[in-house]
This record gives sequence, C-alpha cells and structure tokens, in this order.
Amino acid sequence: MENNNAKRRSTDLLSGPILLNLSRLAIPIMATGFVQTAYSLTDMAWIGLVGSRATAAVGAAGMFTWLASGLVTIPKMGGQIELAQSVGAGNEEHAGNYLRAALKLTIGLILIFSVLAVIFTPQMIGFIGLNDSTTILMAESYNRIACGLYIFQALNLTFTGIYTALGDSRTPFLANCVGLVGNMIFDPLLILGIGPFPELRVEGAAIATVGAQAVVTLIFILKRKQSDYAILRRIGLLSRVKGRYYIRITKMGLPAALQDTFYSFVGMMLTRMVSAFGDDIVAVQKVGANIEQIAWMTGQGFGAAVNAFIAQNFGAGRIDRVKGCYIAAVKLMIAWGIIATGILYFGSGPLYRIFLHEEELIPLGANYMRIIAYGELFVCIELMTNGALSGLGHTGICSLICMSLTGIRIPIGYFLSSTSLGVDGIWWAYTVTSIAKGVVYTAVILAILKKLMKRYRRSRELPA
Repeated sequence: MENNNAKRRSTDLLSGPILLNLSRLAIPIMATGFVQTAYSLTDMAWIGLVGSRATAAVGAAGMFTWLASGLVTIPKMGGQIELAQSVGAGNEEHAGNYLRAALKLTIGLILIFSVLAVIFTPQMIGFIGLNDSTTILMAESYNRIACGLYIFQALNLTFTGIYTALGDSRTPFLANCVGLVGNMIFDPLLILGIGPFPELRVEGAAIATVGAQAVVTLIFILKRKQSDYAILRRIGLLSRVKGRYYIRITKMGLPAALQDTFYSFVGMMLTRMVSAFGDDIVAVQKVGANIEQIAWMTGQGFGAAVNAFIAQNFGAGRIDRVKGCYIAAVKLMIAWGIIATGILYFGSGPLYRIFLHEEELIPLGANYMRIIAYGELFVCIELMTNGALSGLGHTGICSLICMSLTGIRIPIGYFLSSTSLGVDGIWWAYTVTSIAKGVVYTAVILAILKKLMKRYRRSRELPA
C-alpha cells in the first residue's frame, strides 16, 4: 500500500483474521450483487405495468446480454485472477500489465459483439421462438439498444474484477448504488412517459439501463484516482502490453467464459422449450429468474470475494489461509442458502404479484419458484466454490463440471416436459442439476485442498 489511507479503502487479504477480512471484502460485493439484482427487478416492475408481452420481450432479449457477459468473463475473470496472484506475489509490473490487458481485451471483444448483435438481431430473437409478432418486435428493439451499447456494462464487470482483486470491494458497491438510483429514476420516466418524456415502453427500459450503466462506468474512471495502487491511478491504456499477458488472461479466463457462454446457450434452449407453452409462460420464467437472483447473486458475489482472497494467498504460498477461507465461506453459504430457500418458497406468490399483474399467471409463477427453491442452497455453494477453484487457477475444472451438468438440463427438461409434469418438468431440470453441481463442486475442491495442505505441511515440516 502506498498511503496512510490504505486500510480505509483496501483490505489486506494476506494477514489478519480470515473470517473478518473475508467479510470486509465480501459484504460490499454481496451488496453489489443485491444492487445489480435491483436493476433487473426495477426494470421488471415497471415493464410489468405495460403487460406480460413486454415482460416476455425484455426477458427473451435479456438472454443475449447474458451471452455478452459470458464473453466478458475472459478478461474479467482472467484479469482478476492474474492480477490478484501478481499482487500476492508482490510483482507490481506484472499486475499493471494484466490490468491494462484486461481492459483492452474487454473493449475489443465487446465492440465486435455489439456490431454483430445489431446486425443479426432478427435472427437472435427468432432463435428464442416467441409466438406473438408484437412481442417479437419489442424484443428486437430492446436487443438492439441493450446489446448495441453493452460496452458500459462490460467495462463495469471488468472494473469490478480489478477493484476486487486489489482488495477494494467498496468502490464497486458505491458505484452500482449510484447507478441503481439513476435506473430507478430513468425507468418510470422513459417506460411510461412521465412529464415531458415520451412513452418508450420496452425501448425506455433499455435506454434507462444503458444510461445508468454509463454513470457507473464514469464513477469507476473517476474513483481510480483515489486508489491505493499506482497501477490503477495510472492505467495507461495507450501503453503497449506484450502478447504474453493477453495469452495468460485468455488461458485463465477462457474456460470460465466458455462455462458462462454455454450456460446462457442452455438457458436459450430451455426458453425455446418454454415458449412452446406460450409467451406468457416465458414472462413467468423471466420474472422468476430475476427474483431468484436474490439468492444466487449473493453466492456469486461471495464467490468473487473468495476468489480474490484465495488467489492472493495462493500467490503468496499461504495454503493454510486458503483452506481456512473456504471452510469459513461454506458455513456462511449454508446459512444464507437456507434463508434464501425459505424466502423463495414461502414468498413465491406475493413476490410474483409485484411484477406480474395478470392474476391467472400468479399460480404458475408461484409453482416455478417453489420448485426452484429446493436447489438454492446448492446453487449458493456451487457459485462460491466456483470462485474458490478459479482463485486456485482451476478454471478448466470449473468449466468441465458446470458445462457437463448444465448441459444435461436440455435432455432432462425435454423428457420431463413431455410427461404429465408439462412445463414444471423444465423447472425440475434446473433444480436436479443444481443439486448435482453443488455436491460435485464441493467434493472436487475438498480433494484439491487436501493435496495442497499435505504439500504445505511437508514444506514447513509440520506433522500431518
């Protein structure tokens, strides 16, 4: 650290009480997850006033922003891991180059994606298989804006990874809070056309989200001047970065990106199955998926904190703190998973009434939520463990587990939905595979930690 205010902004992950320092890092990240969830829920709440067709349109087009976020995982995850390990090893030169390479890679990848998304919007929305022509047109409009201007969200994801790797999780939280306030202001003005603003409906929701994300990007750029790290204060995007840094980031981040991209593809395939039951059921699914973020965004956020904690300590050779971090994280995720299950299961009906106003859809939504709730504990453990394994550099193992067990949702969903379960069979496909992933992830990391601890004890000549 370079100034006396370091302890106020960044958390020292290499020393001090594990649970306390992990909590200091994790709580703002988890809160950021709640803020990001609030973005989606705010959009859904206002769009719900327009009708279920608009909700289905936003949900269908949102599959492709999810795909874009999977692409950003390459520089975001690869940069975060390599940056954190470089910081842990005390190599400032490598850390600076990884930071610059991650941002440059983000900009390049998303600019290509955005151009292609605008050109091929009709084909993208056509893949989802919506039935109503009005819904299709609304989905296309939303997709062109949200994907065409995804650069701000992409930079925010990478900046969040960078700040987290440096032990600063408060800045992303504060930036996203400001963005949320902006989104809450923009949504009603642009969706419903309040005052001098035109009634833009679905397009208004897209513009509101993009505008709010642009505000967040600006805050990240301005706040970096106050960082404890010179590499962040003086990024130097125009500086040349050697190819080996891009290669390392890509090698580390590509498995996670393939995992996220494949996950979004499976989601699209399952949405195609859902659309066969009607566009209203697509709206039910998309509202439910946004509500469910209350649970899994916490697990994902905690996983990001665990990732940075483990990556820095692994880079410093502190395997004892790596193991202690994971054990503490598991206990916290079990507690949260139980709470989340209760919220989703018992609050399913009232939660749906906030976002859908067609009374006949509420029982369908409540049923979706109750089925999904059974797997939430395992989802939280899966996402946290994914972050832990990635922090150790095992992104390939993460991808193998996730892609294989997520992929079988398609045949399971197809089979079960053709039985008397109907569309509920697709919901059960989500739950069964979520439970399986949570169990497998935990078994794998415990085996890896056991081997690492054996080597660590031998190196320190401690009794086994």
